[in-house]
Amino acid sequence: MIQIFGGIDNGITGSIGILSSLDIPYSFPLFCKTPTKSELSYTKEKQNITRIDAPKLTDYFLEHLPVACRPNTLFLFERPLTGGFSTKALNSAMRSMEATLIVLELLQIPYAYIDSKEWQKELLPGGLKGTDALKLASRDVGIRRFPQFKELIQKHKDADGILIAEYCRMKYK
Repeated sequence: MIQIFGGIDNGITGSIGILSSLDIPYSFPLFCKTPTKSELSYTKEKQNITRIDAPKLTDYFLEHLPVACRPNTLFLFERPLTGGFSTKALNSAMRSMEATLIVLELLQIPYAYIDSKEWQKELLPGGLKGTDALKLASRDVGIRRFPQFKELIQKHKDADGILIAEYCRMKYK
């Protein structure tokens, strides 16, 4: 039986949400921006890239997900969109996904993939067109459902991670 529900909005601008149906001494719900770091690119062109900070992500999960609860945990991991993006954006999305997957697998945290349209259909108003409208709706719905995260949601400009966790809770509770 799933008792801890997680949502991961993939990418270097993504977020993570965790909800629980357990009465345990941990502070749920949780919502944070995905930890990242900047470093010199490994390509010939001299530039910096932003990557998932895997050690910080690992520490976050170790701090907030008790080992005993992990078999009763499910994270829904938003699949990155692959069409219509530059090679640079696509590479970033795939690097982010791989780094996050490695952390989840090393910590034996169960996960499943989800497409953005699946959770958005259930939690956001219908008829929205374009990224800007979806982000605005995510922000507004996130603030209404999770007012304790209002400041972070406004700063981050959306609540996708916690809304994915909410969808996970609705679907698997």
